[in-house]
Amino acid sequence: MAFEGSCHCGKVAFSVEADPPAGAMTCNCSHCRRKGLLLAFFPAEQFSLLRGEQDLKSYWFYKHNIEHQFCTTCGTQPFALGKMPDGAPMRAINLRCVESIDLDALEITKVDGASF
Repeated sequence: MAFEGSCHCGKVAFSVEADPPAGAMTCNCSHCRRKGLLLAFFPAEQFSLLRGEQDLKSYWFYKHNIEHQFCTTCGTQPFALGKMPDGAPMRAINLRCVESIDLDALEITKVDGASF
């Protein structure tokens, strides 16, 4: 069952061909902490950008392993591009941008990204 999400203003929207996740990752690195991201990771082939490619801007930091995508109008980061540990392309979905997901029901895994 697919789920969809968007940035705050709605210019950027996406779909993921997978069941909504039961859990998410939160990280205390300088980027995730400031943005309050709740991330779930999916193979790139399950992700479709429905609209807004022209409204996205990339942000890179640290080792430049993840291409953070944000809407140039509202500033929301709905997803990021990257690779799984095995090198397969993935999408990191900010579950805060998926209205159909009950954030309070997610099992949260904490990552100490500040120590990387």
